Order: sequence, then structure tokens, then C-alpha cells
Amino acid sequence: MSPDTQTSPAPFDVRITALRQTAYADLSALYELPLAEPCTVRTGDSWVSHRARRPESLCPVAWECMRRYVEELAAGRGRFHGNWMRNPYSALVNCNDGFRPMSFLLEALRPSAPTV
Repeated sequence: MSPDTQTSPAPFDVRITALRQTAYADLSALYELPLAEPCTVRTGDSWVSHRARRPESLCPVAWECMRRYVEELAAGRGRFHGNWMRNPYSALVNCNDGFRPMSFLLEALRPSAPTV
């Protein structure tokens, strides 16, 4: 079974938001072959992962960089690397495009505590 179609228990959906992209024009000029279609993810794009699955329109390469974190958040776990994030049920990750890396915010969509 591929990682995109796994059926592990995942009680929480996870929101994935593209926050910022950096471009290294000097590295691109030196090393990159011209691409017919470079990364199509844009800052502000957002998806929701259901049952820790890759949203259909999310770049498969970016997914492989974040999949482990999405699976953990979907399973109700958090606090990666100690007290790394203010929200313990979130993570900030990057895709591994060395020329145009995109930063993504991952957030478990946990139900709010009932108000009294």
C-alpha cells in the first residue's frame, strides 16, 4: 500500500498552508535545468488532509517532506522536537526543492473545548 493511500487510524484532519517560498536565482542559474512547469504551489494555498492522506492537488514531492508530521498530527500526537512550536499540535516544514523551497504550516484540526 502506498503512503498516499494508507488507512491508519487518524482521528484528526490536518490543515496544510503554504506560508512562504524562497527562491535562489543564483543557484538556479548555475545548476538547474530549465523546467517546463516549476512548482505550482503558491503562498496562501491551503489543503486539508483527511485520514492522513495526501490531498489530491498537493505536490507529491512536498507531501513526502511533510507526510510523517501529518501522520503524527492526525493521530493526535504533537510536540515535535520538544517545545519547538507554540501550538504543540502544529509543525513548520519545508519541501526539499533546493532552488525554490516552500515553507508549510501543518495544524491538527482538533475540536475546541466546549464553552460553559
